[in-house]
Amino acid sequence: MDDLKRAQMIATSGMKVQSHRLRVVSENLANADSLPQMPGEDPYRRKVISFKSELDRASGTQLVQVDKVRGDMSDFTKKFDPRHPAADAEGYVLTPNVNPLIELMDMREAQRTYEANLNVVMTSKALLSRTVEMLR
Repeated sequence: MDDLKRAQMIATSGMKVQSHRLRVVSENLANADSLPQMPGEDPYRRKVISFKSELDRASGTQLVQVDKVRGDMSDFTKKFDPRHPAADAEGYVLTPNVNPLIELMDMREAQRTYEANLNVVMTSKALLSRTVEMLR
């Protein structure tokens, strides 16, 4: 039974980090069109999330945790819009370094990983229940 409980703990930690990843991706998508307000300001910078493995000392199980959420340092793109208040002297405005297609792919991957971990939790719960029934 300990192995099944550990499997649940690992899958639950995976669900938590994928949920956090979905929030980061959602924030990126929500700000994909957020332009600066003044010349010289930067637009919204895409955020990326990284994970790390961490030992749960009580159970001796390696769990996944969010390591960092940091800004993606890739270059901003420029859009010609001389009427925008943040346009430079040449009429260009910096735009966020968010690619909605990449964000949607990240969202889909996070969703599938979340669902896979949820299936592990549900299966291990069912196996625990069957084991308890057999022991009666």
